Amino acid sequence: MSDSNILEVRDLQVHFPVTEGLLKRQVGSIAAVNGVSFHIKRGETFSLVGESGCGKSTTALSVLKMESVLGGQIIFDGEDITHHSPAQMRGIRRKMQMVYQDPFGSLNPRMKVGSIIGEPLRVHGMAGDKAQYHARIKSLMKTVGLLEDMAERYPHEFSGGQRQRICIARALALDPKLIICDEPVSALDVSIQAQVVNLLMDLQERLGLTYLFIAHDLSVVRHISNRVAVMYLGKIVEEADRDTLFQTPKHPYTKALLAAVPEADPELEAQRAEQLIIGEIPSLRSPPSGCTFHTRCVDAMPICQQQAPDRTTDGASTLACHLYP
Repeated sequence: MSDSNILEVRDLQVHFPVTEGLLKRQVGSIAAVNGVSFHIKRGETFSLVGESGCGKSTTALSVLKMESVLGGQIIFDGEDITHHSPAQMRGIRRKMQMVYQDPFGSLNPRMKVGSIIGEPLRVHGMAGDKAQYHARIKSLMKTVGLLEDMAERYPHEFSGGQRQRICIARALALDPKLIICDEPVSALDVSIQAQVVNLLMDLQERLGLTYLFIAHDLSVVRHISNRVAVMYLGKIVEEADRDTLFQTPKHPYTKALLAAVPEADPELEAQRAEQLIIGEIPSLRSPPSGCTFHTRCVDAMPICQQQAPDRTTDGASTLACHLYP
């Protein structure tokens, strides 16, 4: 793993319009991502975690410029791509690929697997001659643990885990520097999840890949990550290396998320202190004032309702919480 950054995201803002009526008149906006900043070093896995709707996937799509960015800065491989046009992004996307959550919906059911894996090569003019094209497809299939003769089959003939391997092979076709994994195992059986996660880790070691890993399953995140950022209502509330975050979490929201992960040992589970998240997730259309987590926080203070906390560094953690000024 290198000390240099392959991706830097600075104060990212992504807002979605709220419309009403037949004419779709805009009456407001939703801050899906509100001032998110992080960096990813070459060769590491950086994970974004949080409840559904917190802005994880929107952040990832914004990095790929698949969502419009209202403000902030995105620097990839030393180049500011914040305001790149679709034509400019075409070359950049050779270096950034994505593995989606649903392997059932992200594959064209009318295309054979070989054509699916080879499609990026054709789109970007890197297919070469016929022999080179087919040799590359066979190599990619072998890399992800699929048999060569499977190239003539259709997606419906594969299991969920095999389909995700197809998606990974397609993502590898252009030799990318960064792969964004948007909950890549959440749609799979638990028995298959470990196989796919181990495959991703093996590929990272062999090919020098960098991952932006989106997930809500903290056990998977703990296994694959180097660093972890916790998101809540469009903001990062805590960021730390994996061991620090899981062993000594500081933000009340992080503590509650980790407390919700069950222990395999019944005796240890019975001894654990209960850490509840009270109430429902507030609406992004009208988020709470001050710290957006104060309506659900058991440690909330009067200042939490009045003032949003700044991001500060406390030891090995960077967090936004009035408990750590």
